[in-house]
Parts: sequence; C-alpha cells; structure tokens
Amino acid sequence: MTTETLEQRADEGRPEDDGFKELASETRQFVTFIAGGEVFAVDMAPVQEIIRLPEVVRVPLAPATLDGLANLRGKVLPIISLRRMFGFPEQEPDDATRAVVVDVGQPLGFVVDRVASVVGVEPSQIEDVSAIRSTVDTDLLCGLIKGVGGHAMIMVLDFEKLIAREFSQIAGIAKSLDMAGTLSARAGEEDEEDAKASDELQLVSFNVAEQEYAIAIEDVQEIVQIPDTIIHVPHSASHVIGVMTLRSRLLPLVSLRRMFGLPDQPLDEKNRIVVLALGGTSVGVAVDGVSEVLRVAKTCVDAMPALLAKDGGMADISEICRLDDGKRLVSIITVRNLFDHRAIKEALNTVNDIDRKTGEEAAELDEGLDDDEQVVVFHLDKEEFGVPIHSVQEIVRVPEELIHVPKAPIFVEGVINLRGSVLPVIDLRLRLGLPRVARSDRQRIMVFLIADVRTGFIVDQVAEVLKIPKAVIEPSPRLSNQQGRLLSRMANMEKQKRMVQLLDPAYLVEGEELANLAAVRA
Repeated sequence: MTTETLEQRADEGRPEDDGFKELASETRQFVTFIAGGEVFAVDMAPVQEIIRLPEVVRVPLAPATLDGLANLRGKVLPIISLRRMFGFPEQEPDDATRAVVVDVGQPLGFVVDRVASVVGVEPSQIEDVSAIRSTVDTDLLCGLIKGVGGHAMIMVLDFEKLIAREFSQIAGIAKSLDMAGTLSARAGEEDEEDAKASDELQLVSFNVAEQEYAIAIEDVQEIVQIPDTIIHVPHSASHVIGVMTLRSRLLPLVSLRRMFGLPDQPLDEKNRIVVLALGGTSVGVAVDGVSEVLRVAKTCVDAMPALLAKDGGMADISEICRLDDGKRLVSIITVRNLFDHRAIKEALNTVNDIDRKTGEEAAELDEGLDDDEQVVVFHLDKEEFGVPIHSVQEIVRVPEELIHVPKAPIFVEGVINLRGSVLPVIDLRLRLGLPRVARSDRQRIMVFLIADVRTGFIVDQVAEVLKIPKAVIEPSPRLSNQQGRLLSRMANMEKQKRMVQLLDPAYLVEGEELANLAAVRA
C-alpha cells in the first residue's frame, strides 16, 4: 500500500466545494496502526509507503531494536521493531504484519502488527501528552488523539525523537565524498607492506583428487561457486566442461582433474571455479574445493625436479612448496604455462566460436573489469561479509587447540604458531556481538595486518573471492559508532538477491586494545 493509495482512501467521500477545501487546509492526515495491542499514529507527510515484511540481513553491532536491512527496489532499508522499541513482548510476524516506511532524511521501515486506517484530525482534537506521563513513557510521543477512528485514544509517535534516541548515528549516513580517497590511500599503504614482503609468495591453495595445489594470488581474478547453468559444447575436448556466463561475458570452463589425468567426478556444491587471467584472457578452472590463502617464504619453495618437469608432463607445475617441516607438500601451478596447455587453448577457442566479438569489444569488456572491487566473502551464521582482497594476508585452518595466554585481553581466544611467529587469534563472532558456536572443520582464520600487528580472526566459513561492481556498493546506514566505522559499506546486489556487508579490518581492533594485542604477540 503506497502513500498515494492512503491518500486516495482518505479522499473518499470528500465534497469538492471551496468551503471544504478551506476547512481541510487545517486538517492533518494520520496513518494509524497497532503495535503490542496499543494504537499509534504518525503524520502521513513523511510516510512513503506501507509494505509487507521483507526478508532482512542482520547487522552486527547495531541497536537491538533493528531487525536488519532489507532491499527495497535497489535501496537499502533499515527495518526496526516497534514492539522491541517500546518493550512489548515479541510476536511472530503474520499476514497482517507490515513495515511503515517513513522518510526522516533516511528511509526507515517500522514493523507494526497491522495498519488500521488513515484518519483526518482537526488541530483541536490533538491533546498534550502530559495527562498520561505518569503511566506511559511519553518521550517518544508528540500528542494524543481522542475519539477518532473508533479508538478511545491514539498515541502520536514522534519519529524524529524516536530515531534520535535509538539510532543516534543514523542521520550521519556515510556519504562522505572522500571515502574512496581514504580507501585508495589505505590500499596504497598495504601495497607498500606487500612490497616489503618481497621474500614471500602469496598463494591460493585448493584441492584436486585429495592433492593440494596452489596458484599465485595475483593470477586469480576471483573464485565463484558452480553456476546453475553450464552450456555444454558439442564435439569439444573431454577436459572442456563447457561455458558459463559471468557478469554478461562468456567464461570457458575446464576440469583440472581431467587435465591432470585424474579420476573424474560430477560437480556439486562443494566444487569451486577458480577464475584465472593472463593478459586480457580469462578461463575458469574447476577444482574440488578452495582451501586457504597462504603466505610462504621463498626459502620453502623448491623448483620442480627437471626430470619430472620435462618427461612427466608436469610443465604446468613449476615449483613445490614445503610446509609443516616438509610434511605437507603443495604443488605450485604457473598460470602462464597453464594457458599454454592444449586444454586451455581449446577451451578458449570454444568461446571464440560461440561468442564472436571484435577486438575493440573485448578491450572494452576488459576495461569494464576495472569498475569492480575484489573481495573475499565469508560467512558468520547466515549472513555474508566481505573484506578487500588486498587486506587479507592469508587464510589458514583453525588448529585443534589454541594456546591460551595468561592475562591476555578478554577478546583474544588464544595464539597459534604461524611459521615461527606468534599470531593472536580473535573470534570474529564475539567481536561483532554474535553468539559463540562450536568449532568445526569449515571454520577458518583470516589474517589481517592491523597497525603493523598480524592478527587472526575466526570466521564460520570462507565462501569465495568475488568481484563486485562498484555501482552496487553504497554506504551502509550508520546505526552506531562502531558499526558505522567497521561496516560502513554494503554491496546491494539486487539481481542476485544478495547483500554483502563490507568490513574494514582496520577498525576491528582500535585504541588501547591495539597495544594489548601487540603485547600478546610479543
């Protein structure tokens, strides 16, 4: 039900003479609704529309009265519980539940049990709230309406006071023009840190037939799930799976199992597509599952024995990485060699046969990729979060046991030995005010460099590396100081029906906590 519909209902039966118009000029229109058994009203002027209760994405560090964020025709809409705001008992939504969308500088949806009607009220019918101050919290009310619409008393809500009390930061939505500049500067600083670490390799590791392989992270465009639809090309080579659509472009898919002569198996939800790039060309490689992001010293990397590289058909694998004192061997695949492989060439030719674009069109397509932002997507409970890929130092498994440090800050779960260095580990769930869960094999530790202190954060699951168009990234509603800094942006992907909250790792640990964290590491 939109505002226009409400106004039409209020207009029913009105005479069209000038005398009525003069009288109506003083009459105020109110939308009345029920919440917790009480009748409330709000001036109709700021009411944009009334909608059914949408699906929401929960936001950590937000006030308890916030149900979450919804997508309303491509715009992010905070959804707020009036029952919780007034301390009424919780109630499961039903067919009558609605969200009243009010615009007070930022559109907000207020959940009510049901909408009653639209009423016209004379100024003389609105009384002061002082009469009920002794029995009702009147801080959020701006008046009382008596004897209108069949209700003995209707409480008029003051949404500006309500927002000021519960969401003091919401008026300061992060729309600052220098946001992009700040992020670029931070990215530049981290690039300098990467340059200092020139004696290390950063790799994405994955599994194929219970063997572990890795590729340099700079060669990985993104990592995506198996699509619902794969176009199988007739008469193509056996190692070519087919073609998928990735953001309006065709991407050839090959099976690494078939390329390496390993037993084939059907693709399922556990498989991942690693999108590799060389120059302006991209190809998707199907693997059994992505394991970790590794940062390894070059001293732990050996060249592939010449005999195997030459005679064993293993030119794609140029180096072997020795981890865990040599107990864990990871084969490093060179992307340039991989693109020279007959299987990749045939897959690319398949796409060229299907999609005959001119060289200029292809160049424009590649330039369009610069309008994307690459993030690592991870899960906490049912929600998706993302961090810029350049901020992730590495991703490692959670060990069976964390070493607990006496007198460590309460937010530190423990420490682990990461290649001879002490790494403080924090449970990101607890950091964001979410309930603790039991440890599982799917959990990972994401390592960030925060003010020169390498720190690990436990997440429920690392899902994918995703390129998100910058056009769908927007400021998040600023619901609290901490949330406004830490989760200041959101990727609102309406077509995919996804909302990814973008987290800035620099604000995960601040102030005095940083000094305490450095002390733990020392």
